[in-house]
Amino acid sequence: MDTIQKSYDAIIIGAGVGGGAMANMLAKAGAKVLVIERGTRLPREADNWSVKVVFHERRYATKETWRDKDGIEFNPSTYYYVGGNSKFFGTATLRFRVEDFQDLQHEEGVAPAWPISYAELAPYYDVAEQLFGTHGTAGLDPCEPPRSGPMPYPAVGHDPEIQAIDAKLRSKGLRPFPLPVAVDYHPGGKCIRCKTCDGFACKLGAKNDAEVRMVDPAIETGNVDLVLKSLVHRLITDDSGRKVTGVEIEQDGQKKIVNGDLFISSAGAINSAALLLRSANAKHPKGLGNNSSDQLGRNYMAHNNTAMMAVNPFKKNTVVFQKSLCINDFYLANSVKPYPLGNVQGLGKLQGGMLTANMRGIPEWLMDWFATRSVDWWIMSEDLPDPNNRVSIDSDGKIRLAYTANNLKSHGELVKHWSRIMRELGYPIIITQKMDIKVAMHQCGTARFGKDPATSVLDPFCRAWDVDNLYVVDASFLPSSTAVNPSLTIAAQAVRTAEHILKDVVKVTPAKKNAA
Repeated sequence: MDTIQKSYDAIIIGAGVGGGAMANMLAKAGAKVLVIERGTRLPREADNWSVKVVFHERRYATKETWRDKDGIEFNPSTYYYVGGNSKFFGTATLRFRVEDFQDLQHEEGVAPAWPISYAELAPYYDVAEQLFGTHGTAGLDPCEPPRSGPMPYPAVGHDPEIQAIDAKLRSKGLRPFPLPVAVDYHPGGKCIRCKTCDGFACKLGAKNDAEVRMVDPAIETGNVDLVLKSLVHRLITDDSGRKVTGVEIEQDGQKKIVNGDLFISSAGAINSAALLLRSANAKHPKGLGNNSSDQLGRNYMAHNNTAMMAVNPFKKNTVVFQKSLCINDFYLANSVKPYPLGNVQGLGKLQGGMLTANMRGIPEWLMDWFATRSVDWWIMSEDLPDPNNRVSIDSDGKIRLAYTANNLKSHGELVKHWSRIMRELGYPIIITQKMDIKVAMHQCGTARFGKDPATSVLDPFCRAWDVDNLYVVDASFLPSSTAVNPSLTIAAQAVRTAEHILKDVVKVTPAKKNAA
């Protein structure tokens, strides 16, 4: 087996939001970084915006299969490219609430407190919003946490149909606000406010995903090497088990070893857990970093998500950019129920073929008819950590994702209430689709961080309790899922961890920084 000899300050596995933000911050400070990505760069091409190609042929999604709790194989909606799942995200970049960092009582249980407070993460949210180039308007979100200043760019604005809905919602006493989104929409920017932002890759490079805003700028420093089509099979430790010495990768069917001093797994909540489990050895028989807590792979979460079409059969909806409105009136205890229900946000404009890809027996012409007359929403509620919801590795090496949804009553209440509001606004036909286990875009948990090694996998800076030079910096660290999109929080924690590494671990010298 070949050994690749080159000196790096850090080796990062995965080029998504977590890995991209880490590489960006480390490289700009002068650290030498290797980023290992199992996928390639996603080509920018006309088919990026094709409903047939993206939703029916699923050309860009991984072809691998995982197993559910019953051993039934399924093809997950996850993407292996530079930029990771952010290549297909809807660009929503909201901060978690102050209450999300505390014990938060739900109808079916408690979302546990974090080992850090919102105040501790707030300065890093500022940096994360700059990394993403977030557009929005501060101060209008009814449960918005404190912030030091405005968002980096002003809100993108509403199409006329969405502006009218905004006004109607306000007349009912609700407090809608501009959804913070990460797009290149400003004078000279690439964004054309199209209908293919949510769920599609951007052929224009106008979506501020991790490749565009984090990885590529990091490479431009000259301090980052990016290797593609390189699958990391396992992490190798020294005889003590306390230090990772290298990673075993597969390139073009050949296995190689890459040695280093500091390792950061940013492969995503499912694949980071799988990697650490595959790295089991005599010192770590249950998986790398799993000796103290037996929590590795556990507490998987992915949100309770429902897509909704609210249809007015007598009026066509000419909206193009629909991902601009957000409602958080029901995020915490509210006038409908005395416990949190969740978040409602505009969904990228649905097209008929997008729905028929997952709805058997319904003619596409009918869904096209509905789609041209609908306003579309993404309804999201928190699912709670459960140690039995977990990632494991079967004897043949295949990932098993055991997941039973919870906190469904609250989610059902939110869907029911929003349906009622839409009918009152003049949309009598409501079509909903609950997302299932295959939708892994909001995957989180599996390696929670905490203050006690007996109940967590990582310390508050995302270092593995049982391994001195291993960090996990992606959505794995989340102890709770909250009810908003996780990308901004992943980036914020990556910035926080990078600062810690630069100060206390790598200790970049002025000479090295000036050489960047």
